[in-house]
Amino acid sequence: MNRSPNFPLTALLTLLLVLAGCAVGPNYRRPSAPAPPAFKEQPPVNFKEAEAAGWKPSQPGDAYSKGRWWELYNDPALNALEAQVSVSNQNVLQAEAQYRQAKAAVGVARAALFPIVTTTPSITSGRGTATGNGSGASGSQTSFNLPFNVSWEPDLWGNIRRGVTASTENAQSLAAYVANARLLYQAELAQDYFGLHGIDGEAGLLTRTEASYKEYLTLTRDRFSAGVASDLDVAQADSQLYQVQSQLIDLGVQRAAFEHAIAILIGKPPAELTIPPVPLTTSPPSLPLGLPSELLERRPDIAGAERQVAAANEQIGIAMAAFYPTLSLT
Repeated sequence: MNRSPNFPLTALLTLLLVLAGCAVGPNYRRPSAPAPPAFKEQPPVNFKEAEAAGWKPSQPGDAYSKGRWWELYNDPALNALEAQVSVSNQNVLQAEAQYRQAKAAVGVARAALFPIVTTTPSITSGRGTATGNGSGASGSQTSFNLPFNVSWEPDLWGNIRRGVTASTENAQSLAAYVANARLLYQAELAQDYFGLHGIDGEAGLLTRTEASYKEYLTLTRDRFSAGVASDLDVAQADSQLYQVQSQLIDLGVQRAAFEHAIAILIGKPPAELTIPPVPLTTSPPSLPLGLPSELLERRPDIAGAERQVAAANEQIGIAMAAFYPTLSLT
């Protein structure tokens, strides 16, 4: 019985393909949180009857679009400032750059699954003299060299595939970090914006109070000149006016701090941003009621932390694969 000369090679390739399907280390499973049979407190009246009997299973909603939530306030100036956070905020841009870097790392890790082809081409040129039959002749010679080197390391124990999975999960974690950073700075900008205009309302009230106290001081001085009031009354009127003016100065410092913070959040120097004083006249919008757990389901930082746990789990398999031999084909 004659065997084919390619039988050992075919058997070796079959064995490599079988081993390439193996992977050492634990597979990741999302951890489950223990849930008590019922709420400790009584549920609200408008709570669904189906959910009132026990805990509601968690349904992560970090992939849902957060939307332009600041438009609920119907403030065009706030809308214009919030739109600049995603474009000009340096921390958000840094997070997006890290996310793009993580996405590129996925391609780098996946490239290790394929063979590596290298070449070192060279060209050699020279002149020589040939002697024959008593006569000499000279000429040039050029040689071309184009060698190829092919190497491949089969993924016998799954360490490369686990590295690809870990890189993918790390990129997903950074994507959640980008969403969390954008949401964080947008919320901080809204707080600073309303804090600034809240100070404008207080400053308007104190400005009217200052004008009233100036009139009262003038009246008190006139009464003192007529002998009706004492110098103590004049001193008290002066003290009231100076106290209001001191409060106005403090409010000016606080307003400048809010304005500088808003400028930094939108990526501008504080000298390039001036927000005119406008007291708030509209009522806050009505927000939909819900449970705190529903807000937790939509938090991108929690989803990012879970992806980091998944990436760390893949590192266990990569470390375990180091106990086994590797095979390199050249």
